[in-house]
Amino acid sequence: MTDFVTGLAPDEAELLQAALDGLSGVQKRLPGKLLWDETGSDLFDRICSSADYYPTRTEMALLPGVAAEIAPLIGPGATVVEFGSGASRKIRTLLDALDRPARFLAIDISGEYLEAAIRRLAPDYPQVEMIPVCADYSKPLRLPVDLSDSRVLGFFPGTSIGNFLPADAELFLERARAVLGPSRFLVGADPTQDPARLMRAYGDADGLMPALHRNLLARLNRDFDADFEIGNFRHEARVLPDPFRVEAHLVALAPATYRLGGRAIHFAAGESIHTDNSHKYAPETFRALARSAGWHPERMWLDPEGSFSLHLLGA
Repeated sequence: MTDFVTGLAPDEAELLQAALDGLSGVQKRLPGKLLWDETGSDLFDRICSSADYYPTRTEMALLPGVAAEIAPLIGPGATVVEFGSGASRKIRTLLDALDRPARFLAIDISGEYLEAAIRRLAPDYPQVEMIPVCADYSKPLRLPVDLSDSRVLGFFPGTSIGNFLPADAELFLERARAVLGPSRFLVGADPTQDPARLMRAYGDADGLMPALHRNLLARLNRDFDADFEIGNFRHEARVLPDPFRVEAHLVALAPATYRLGGRAIHFAAGESIHTDNSHKYAPETFRALARSAGWHPERMWLDPEGSFSLHLLGA
């Protein structure tokens, strides 16, 4: 494994200002990137094993066949770049299928969690140069290696593309195309439109989904000396149309005033903090988004229930 690359993730002052800005609006918000400290990353890893959280197991069932089909298109000696690498589990399926991959760049905002994941992965792939990059991939990104001399496969698994607003998703895809250069990009997207299934997956997931979102407040208390009473907030998932999405909120149970960064933050009973989005993309909607960002949709795979899709894009 090469040296851990950092300095690209948001610093504490930037995160604090983003939190203060978000909590000052009529609809209070917290940036989703605050979810992904070490505790949040671990909670999400556990959510992926929940019986009601369908995206991960559906994608994992699709991925071996997809990887086998795309390996001949990518060719030998490829560099694989994963955005939002997390526990670095899905990447094993790609590395196993590809012909002698040369490098793996794992990009994630949670540095400690990422480094631990790559240290677990590296011994199983001694022929692959492992490069963990702690960075906020929602912003313009410059990788620490030159990709121009390599075949490149980008990988953005799970439903992470849905965490962006549609305009921001298009911008992310544009920036990824600039970073990856002449390449292919394998992207996951969730087309599910069943409200009951979505509420089971995002409303509770064995109690882990509320814990993930309440950890936002715990992180503000821990890292920024705030004084949020975590027990005064309940987690709530909302399925909303146009664009079709699931929103996550933390709803105040009682009126209260808390302090963050020297500023008073007032809550009325029933007032919420919007903490995250998960936009759901029908296959053609996602293909149109990719085309708008300058990618050429090459292939699409959909599970038999129509609850998860993988898209291979070409630059």
